[in-house]
Amino acid sequence: MQPYVTLTIKNNVGFIEFFHPNKNAMPSEVLSQLEQTISDAGNNDGVRVIVLKSGGDRTFCAGASFNELIAIEDAETGKQFFSGFANLINAMRKCPKLIIGRVQGKTVGGGVGIAAATDYCLATKYASIRLSELSIGIGPFVIEPAVFRKIGKTAMTQMTIDAETFFTSEFARDKGLYADIFDTVEALDLAVKSLAEKLASYNPDALFEMKKVFWEGTEDWDDLLTERAEISGKLVLSEFTRKMLKRFR
Repeated sequence: MQPYVTLTIKNNVGFIEFFHPNKNAMPSEVLSQLEQTISDAGNNDGVRVIVLKSGGDRTFCAGASFNELIAIEDAETGKQFFSGFANLINAMRKCPKLIIGRVQGKTVGGGVGIAAATDYCLATKYASIRLSELSIGIGPFVIEPAVFRKIGKTAMTQMTIDAETFFTSEFARDKGLYADIFDTVEALDLAVKSLAEKLASYNPDALFEMKKVFWEGTEDWDDLLTERAEISGKLVLSEFTRKMLKRFR
């Protein structure tokens, strides 16, 4: 199957789905398409609430595309790649519509950042999370503000340092990343649909004003996340990281 990003509108809910055959990893093209689709949905009068989901039943998002990371040969290209995550998170932050995350399975690295950048996130009991960046010689610099904002410094530090451990969905719920978890994908989808349609029936002006309140204090993120992308873009060229990435070729 080929990578894709789609938008389907039903009952004033915009369902945005992304997919990549490599465990929903995020190459630049998918990141860019997802950013644009979220912006388009935010400007669509027929959409009052957005649901962000990924294709497949197992992995929500495997994070950055290792194939693309391996191919980076200079710091500017590295900055451009990691800016894809920065631009996506900022698009989610600035989107005038509430975004509900639907996390059906494991999520790693940048995928955790995407889940954290939603306004409200629901998941299955299989949706464990991992910040693996330090183990390959970089760090979760770009996504840190979004993840820290949701789970706090202590949990963020724990996950960053314990980079080879998957933390359970219960951990993610208890720390605030997930609002609730469900035993099956079917139960998750029912809850997401019910919540999204309920929100879509509310006053859109009130939803818009609450979205602004939710994201107060993040006005510097355009510059901050770009600076973080530059750090990651340099680190990915280090000898340590190059050796680690070759293991995944």
